[in-house]
Amino acid sequence: MSTAQENAEYAAEQAPRLKWAEHAPDVYKAMVRLDASAKQGLDPALYELVKIRASQINHCAFCLDMHTKDALAAGESVERIVQLSAWEESRHFYTEKELAAIELTEAITVLTDGFVPDEVYDRAAKHFEEAELVRLIAAITVINAWNRFGVTTRMTPGHYRPGQHA
Repeated sequence: MSTAQENAEYAAEQAPRLKWAEHAPDVYKAMVRLDASAKQGLDPALYELVKIRASQINHCAFCLDMHTKDALAAGESVERIVQLSAWEESRHFYTEKELAAIELTEAITVLTDGFVPDEVYDRAAKHFEEAELVRLIAAITVINAWNRFGVTTRMTPGHYRPGQHA
């Protein structure tokens, strides 16, 4: 007996516009090094939550695929990942430190709305030592850059395996 899902006709997978890493491997490698440097000293779960939240805001399907899979493989709960897009209504799923990081992620990601508000920065500064805060800001900046590559070149989600790019 087949299920409705087995009989469903899915939309065709969209091919990427451009395989940018193949055409600019030096840029890709520099991004990988910056990303690896930014994540040093950051809690791995927090790092993935930040990556997921920025990718949700930026509509980067490739990065969402990658970072949700990496988060799950690292032991993050499905519930916390699902609730992340509605974190303000689901605050009780996260620590105060995680909430400060998520809020800072949103402020940095949507700079078109203005500057990072002092109260947002101050909340983050309260929970992170200065060196850790710099790395958090760097991690947020890097995922936003990755998102822009992913969205612009239409990188195809669905094929990533956890840890594939580690």
